[in-house]
Amino acid sequence: MLSRRNFLTAAVGVAAAGGLAACAKKDDSSSGSSSGGSKTITLGFSQVGAESGWRSANTTSVKDAAKEAGYTLKFSDAQQKQENQISAIRSYIAQKVDVIAFSPVVVTGWDAVLKEAKAAKIPVVLTDRSVETSDDSLYVTLVGSDFTDEGRRAAKMLATVVEKAGLKGTVKIAQLEGTTGAAPAIERAKGFKEVMDADHADDWKIVVSQTGDFTRAGGKQVMAAFLQSNPDINVLFAHNDDMAIGAIQSIEAAGKKPGKDILIVSIDGVKDGFVAMSEGKINGIVECNPLLGPQLMDVVKKVHEGETVERWIKTKEGDYLQDQAKAELPNRKY
Repeated sequence: MLSRRNFLTAAVGVAAAGGLAACAKKDDSSSGSSSGGSKTITLGFSQVGAESGWRSANTTSVKDAAKEAGYTLKFSDAQQKQENQISAIRSYIAQKVDVIAFSPVVVTGWDAVLKEAKAAKIPVVLTDRSVETSDDSLYVTLVGSDFTDEGRRAAKMLATVVEKAGLKGTVKIAQLEGTTGAAPAIERAKGFKEVMDADHADDWKIVVSQTGDFTRAGGKQVMAAFLQSNPDINVLFAHNDDMAIGAIQSIEAAGKKPGKDILIVSIDGVKDGFVAMSEGKINGIVECNPLLGPQLMDVVKKVHEGETVERWIKTKEGDYLQDQAKAELPNRKY
């Protein structure tokens, strides 16, 4: 894959659940056991939230992999609030966990807490999303996808979808963006526009673009507004499947056929997205693999033992068109 995000720092954390911000959800159940007298690795992990099917699958993967590895996992749900994640990370530092990992809500604003982790000599691992920081040494590595390349892949896929559909004239695109300030929202939009400007400057136009916060409810609400202000939209590019699924409800409510009257390309590859694609309502999906748990636990072990790891450990992913949906659907476990 091509070089990703401006991916910069983040953390994998180990910690006791006590002391986290009151508004952050906590999971005090710790899994893990020590064997042969060796000390169990304690990992503090701060998750963005539970805003989508992708995120839920990601959380399950992390929890299951930690249990399988025999680690003690301290888990915190930030409910999509940066202040909750910062509180969780500080709690992990106070509890002297072995490693801190987190998937940052937004890109900026992490320097202070990451410096605290570095001063405490607790390594930080970023998962899924990148951050921007003034000092690259504040985090060890990033485990996740290339969001910019996902945007490029989506644009190239849309070109194929438009050709297959025989769409003539200007391609009028509505873009459902992810959470404002989040790495996937920034980078997926960037990658998509790169290809659009390079290859389709004359016949493609993004006529409206707004955040749907990566949620189905957000996708439904924003798409309804899009259709009122721009009824001639003929393409939807959604930054994730959940927003696309929400948008489909508004498209149908407006008397239009998703996948035909409005061509749809989205990113993620969750099971519900493939169901919609098998029904002809989504035309193509760019996969973003949420099952990062096993990779993360391997990295945590290496980091804890002082081994050198790559700065960015990328996940393997595929691209799927509508005619592949039914065959692939049984393989979607999330």
